[in-house]
Amino acid sequence: MPRIAGVDVPAGKKTWISLQYIYGIGPSLSKKILSETGIDPDKRAGDLSEEEMSRLREYVDRECKVEGELRKEVSGNISRLMEIGCYRGLRHRHRLPVRGQRTRTNARTKRGPRQTVAGRGRRRGLAKK
Repeated sequence: MPRIAGVDVPAGKKTWISLQYIYGIGPSLSKKILSETGIDPDKRAGDLSEEEMSRLREYVDRECKVEGELRKEVSGNISRLMEIGCYRGLRHRHRLPVRGQRTRTNARTKRGPRQTVAGRGRRRGLAKK
C-alpha cells in the first residue's frame, strides 16, 4: 500500500480514486494533482514507480492542506463561530443543523434518538360509536 500524507491509499484502485482516501482531497482536486505532477490518473496506485510516488508525496505536502492541518483549521473555524456567538455558532453549540434544514421532522442524526413525551398520541377513554 502506498503511503501519502500519512494515509495508506489502496494499491488496487486507480490513482485518482486512491487519492480521495486522503482527508481534504476530492475528485476534482485529485485529477488536478495528477495533471500537475504528470501522472496517468488511470494507472493503479500500486503500479506507480518510486519516482512518481515521490513527486506525488512532495506535491501533496507542498501545495495541499490535508489531514491533520485541515482538520485543525476546520475545528478552529467552528470554535471561533461559537466564541463570537453568531447564529451558526449557536447552532453548533446546541448540536443542531447549521445550514437551514428543518428540525420539526428529520434531523435525527443531529438530535439523537426519539425521546417520548407524556400526553402525546391517541387519547384513552374515547370509545368509537
